[in-house]
Amino acid sequence: MKTAVLQFRLDEDLKTRAESIFANIGLDTPSAMRLFLKQVVNRGRLPFSMVKEDPFYSEENQKRLKESIAQMEAGKCAVRELVEV
Repeated sequence: MKTAVLQFRLDEDLKTRAESIFANIGLDTPSAMRLFLKQVVNRGRLPFSMVKEDPFYSEENQKRLKESIAQMEAGKCAVRELVEV
């Protein structure tokens, strides 16, 4: 396998913080970058979303919705009518 060198500049604080996280999971920076690039190639896209996640689908909101559904199914709810002002 022929190898290539990838070189880029980044903020020192970002580098330090990322290296700390990589070290905590047993990776060095080059290995983490290889994993990232392999995921990009395997998926044909970035391996994460670039848009802010919809809060409707947050774990907290989904839990609350499930609780509400359970209460409704158990008959522990009040029926209200929408009244326009």
